[in-house]
Amino acid sequence: MMKTKSFHFILFLLLSILLLSATLSLCHHDHDHNLRQCRERCEEKQKYQQKRCLRDCQEKYGGTGWESTEEERERSTHEYNSRWEEEQQEQQQNNPYFFDEDSFNDRFRTQEGYIRVSQRFSKKSKLLQGFDNYRFSFFEANPHTFVVPNHIDAEYILYVVKGKGTISLVNQENRETYSLERGDVLRIPAGTMLNVVNRDGKQKLQFAEFFQSISVPGKFRDYIGMGGQNPESYFNSFSGEVLQAAFNTPRDQIQRLFGQQKKGMIIKASEEQIKAISKHASESHQKRKGKSSGGPFKLLQKSPVHSNKYGKLIQVDGNDYNQLQDLDMSVTFTNITKGGMMAPFYNTKSSRFVMVVKGQGYFEMACPHISKTQQRGQRTQEQEETEQEGVHYQRISAQLRPRTAFVIPAGHPTTIIASNNENLQMVVYGINVRDNQKNFLAGKENVMNQISREAKELGFNVEATEVEEIFNNQKESFFLPGPQQQQQQQQKQQKGEDGVHHVPLSSIYDFAAF
Repeated sequence: MMKTKSFHFILFLLLSILLLSATLSLCHHDHDHNLRQCRERCEEKQKYQQKRCLRDCQEKYGGTGWESTEEERERSTHEYNSRWEEEQQEQQQNNPYFFDEDSFNDRFRTQEGYIRVSQRFSKKSKLLQGFDNYRFSFFEANPHTFVVPNHIDAEYILYVVKGKGTISLVNQENRETYSLERGDVLRIPAGTMLNVVNRDGKQKLQFAEFFQSISVPGKFRDYIGMGGQNPESYFNSFSGEVLQAAFNTPRDQIQRLFGQQKKGMIIKASEEQIKAISKHASESHQKRKGKSSGGPFKLLQKSPVHSNKYGKLIQVDGNDYNQLQDLDMSVTFTNITKGGMMAPFYNTKSSRFVMVVKGQGYFEMACPHISKTQQRGQRTQEQEETEQEGVHYQRISAQLRPRTAFVIPAGHPTTIIASNNENLQMVVYGINVRDNQKNFLAGKENVMNQISREAKELGFNVEATEVEEIFNNQKESFFLPGPQQQQQQQQKQQKGEDGVHHVPLSSIYDFAAF
């Protein structure tokens, strides 16, 4: 009897071991299967979310020891992150609307400062051919420096990003000298001779500039008279006898005058020279009869168009600053609070040219003009033939940092998100702004709320109440909590409801580019 019980016990034990082994094998298979599925879902997510998504998958399905060793898991994650970063770099390089720092070339550079201009828009992409009359530019000058007088065959508008300067605009009839400080907007008419000084002894002077060429599309040139060998003076192009006759001065004296300057376009000046030039800003040198060309517009002193704790937008156009009327342009300063975002929007007829002056973040845009293969630089004949058959939207995105820029063509739905570490500040130049409307696609005040209930039901093929519930869930307008802030708010709500402490998610900006 005892032997029978022992036999049954041993048999039961063997069966239990076999059952446990089978269960472990199934669990192993399930974990592998679940991990693969989880990773596949990560591939469908937005790029900035993929790294965190993979990490979550690894913790949930790969962190028990079933899938691999810790070393193998780390290697797998590292390989994925490296591949993701390469894809991000490739995507940004082939992004037709984004201008990184390598997209700008030095026009002038000395040890005292630089002027950098973007490449031609049509050279960047055929999609930008319609904007070939425009160019971006960044200017920076060290304390107590002087920019050699010059004129340009282009209209342009500058925005003072940082510092204190003095600018003199000179033409045949008068000279107008103005003090410049952060937030000033000033139009420089084509052909106006100007000189600039940084009158601050400690801080750099920085401009964000936007040019509109007037002769050759996408091209403009600097014309420098008060130069010599560096920068070269255009007077040196004339023959000696012509200059001698024009100035009624011996040739050797003229040659000496136009041969001395060798320091470059941006040079150091003494404190006394800076003060002497700057004092003219408080004096009247306007000899022209009637209305002057007008001084700078102090944009930051204007009331915001949109403002809340997540961001602020201040805009000036021809209605406020008559110098912008004939250009049909606007200048906007946008500050998105760290972690915040601008609600997805589109402009009905105005295209926008965005220059990042401070902070970090990223933008996303829906574009119907390109596909994934086109974005990667591959375009087949079949795609050329079928691109008009139906509509497909490709997400365009890029990481933003100072001295980068991007274009938002009219009609393109776009959103801009600040990093979780600092505010994102941008200067935005708008063209074709007359009668333009900015339509927001999310937020408390969004254009979808103007659509009838019946149209919503037909358009989405769901009940209108469900559509309205989704589009009315967001209680903020224009500027909203960004993805990270929204997740944190949900976690706080969950913590309040169930009393459980939820560990905050890592920043979505936790990758090498930031």
